[in-house]
Amino acid sequence: MNFKTRLCLVLGATLLAAGCSSTAEKPSSAAAPSGPAPDSCTSSAVERLKGQTATPELLEQARQQAGASTARILTPNSVVTLEYNGQRLNLNVDDQRVITRVSCG
Repeated sequence: MNFKTRLCLVLGATLLAAGCSSTAEKPSSAAAPSGPAPDSCTSSAVERLKGQTATPELLEQARQQAGASTARILTPNSVVTLEYNGQRLNLNVDDQRVITRVSCG
């Protein structure tokens, strides 16, 4: 490979890498909010549900009380993704559908 070809390849790679980087500064007003975000999930609001039997009606009530946008019941054999969603309420249940844990995510 001659010098001009290598130089073009190196310059091209440098330009591609530079295009992927960002030099923009974050504005100073982007401080973290002090309270819970709107429509954010607060599992502590429904901790009292532990020991109750999970039903679709109870799930909806819990979702509303926790301020979550979505909710789901997780059985011992449920397949779940690793995707974190801070606006989702999870009700973990045992084989008899008794709630054993509440969490957001």
